[in-house]
Amino acid sequence: MSKPVQTPLSSILCFLVAAFLGALGQFLYKSGAERATGALLSYLLNGRILGGVVCYIAVMVLFVAAFRRGGELSVLYPIYATTFIWAAFIALWAYGAPIKPVNVFGMVCLIAGMFFMGK
Repeated sequence: MSKPVQTPLSSILCFLVAAFLGALGQFLYKSGAERATGALLSYLLNGRILGGVVCYIAVMVLFVAAFRRGGELSVLYPIYATTFIWAAFIALWAYGAPIKPVNVFGMVCLIAGMFFMGK
């Protein structure tokens, strides 16, 4: 009989924060790209793009912290899929992009999948 998966709550929280930061980083990349002129320096010195890079570094640090605490990959990685949910809310806030019923259905499927992956 296999041992039950024991993932600490702190590891789960690390991945939830990482998922939000991943979505925020993508928003910062997109909004930074919209402000860039196409010149190399407009990308390298772009505060939003640099903010996106910082978000992705934070994501990797949170991944490592979660695994060091004993988090199980099969439990944690599906939680990172909430990035798509965070991205939808950020897009709603930043661009007024609607969240349609089909999007909500997809979000429910993601959450159900995370629940079943954790079992």
